[in-house]
Amino acid sequence: MFRIRAEKDFWAGLLYILFAVAFLYFGRDYKMGVASRMGPGYFPLTLGWILFGFGAVSVVRSFLSDGPKIGGIAWKPLAIITLAIIVFALLLLPLGLIIALPALIFISSLASAQSEYDWKAGLILIGLTIFCALVFVKGLGVPMPIFGSWFDGLVPHNWQR
Repeated sequence: MFRIRAEKDFWAGLLYILFAVAFLYFGRDYKMGVASRMGPGYFPLTLGWILFGFGAVSVVRSFLSDGPKIGGIAWKPLAIITLAIIVFALLLLPLGLIIALPALIFISSLASAQSEYDWKAGLILIGLTIFCALVFVKGLGVPMPIFGSWFDGLVPHNWQR
């Protein structure tokens, strides 16, 4: 009958479908808008359908072609990434994006055995932080502080957000 031949594809596809269902469920009451004038529901609903499509293709493919088995769970990297996200959340309001994002990137890089720290990595980290502040906070208006509450009075008010 039907036998799962590629476990990684099957479980990854199922995870995509679960995330898609969550995006579609929670985004259902938001106004969609159109591509040129997106409403608050445009992104979650579009992303939900894209994830659903990828998930469905992955699940179907798992029955049609052979693939690798799933290995054990890498607990140490999982714990490090989770810690990095928690640290980002705790640092964002008091210290702002300018400190929280480099902390997130640095801590999460510890999850990889291949990470190397040199001046190029430092420049990339600085560039990524500036890029995110300009694009997401200044350009798109994402409501997060560039400099947190600890910097009140030290930086101009218009650079707080």
